Amino acid sequence: MRIVKFGLLALASIVIGVIAWVYAFPEKAVQLAVDTERSRSGLVRKEIMLPDGLRYVYLDGGQGEPLMLLHGFGADKDNFVRVARFLTSRYRVIAPDHIGFGESARPADADYAPLAQAERLHRFALALGIGRLHLGGSSMGGHIAITYAALYPTEVASLWLLDPSGVWSAPTSEAQKILSETGRNRLLARNEDEFAQLLAFVMNDPPFIPRPMLNVLARERMKNLALEERIFKAIRADSVEKRANGMSIPTLIVWGDKDRTLHVATADILHQFMSRSQVIVMRGVGHLPMIERPQQAAEDYLAFRESM
Repeated sequence: MRIVKFGLLALASIVIGVIAWVYAFPEKAVQLAVDTERSRSGLVRKEIMLPDGLRYVYLDGGQGEPLMLLHGFGADKDNFVRVARFLTSRYRVIAPDHIGFGESARPADADYAPLAQAERLHRFALALGIGRLHLGGSSMGGHIAITYAALYPTEVASLWLLDPSGVWSAPTSEAQKILSETGRNRLLARNEDEFAQLLAFVMNDPPFIPRPMLNVLARERMKNLALEERIFKAIRADSVEKRANGMSIPTLIVWGDKDRTLHVATADILHQFMSRSQVIVMRGVGHLPMIERPQQAAEDYLAFRESM
């Protein structure tokens, strides 16, 4: 009995010590968590300078056919780290920070519309020596992925669209309704509390992040507020519907049925546009399936690729 009590006390001491370290050194805790997740997924941080001087920072790992994964608005390359753990044994996974986000360049005078971003990503892919690839994208990243496929249809072998934006004829979502009625954009964060509320809004089942670490992430996001406001307007001004209509590239459309950012009915609209598409609606999931249900999202994608 004494041994059991001693073991429980030792465990409690370790837990308390870890909590104290997180509160004392939240920046180090965030970096450790990021590095650990990348290592578990077999991803390595890399960077490249394009001939036009733009700097891309990206994650790269695995082997097989190239699968480029594009993050959404306000996010970064690490949004795909959890799902990549189940994919790098089969594919070479490449997850860049879009220009304007994460560690990539943020030129003040750049065009941040999806067309411009897709063209840049094509130059990025060519700089990596990649011609034909499989392409996935979340939210804004899905919007850009469809645009990329429309611009370079012979160079995209398949699409994986996770709650993509750009289909503005779809039913109004909760986020869109709040924006139109109150002017508040639930996808922007002006302070730490708004960032915490943002994560709770976009995910129905978010992973646990201690508040000190959440605040570190919030402060990084807040630094980019002015540019994000500009990029959001560029996204909203661009419709992907004509580009998607008639597209025959094999496509997996995934949507969380609890998505408050973009209405789940958008999936069926896209499905009607794209002749070789299939739809999976994930129950109990919000706007970010690859974070909320990484293994399920990966298994569905692997099954899709097997069926091609």
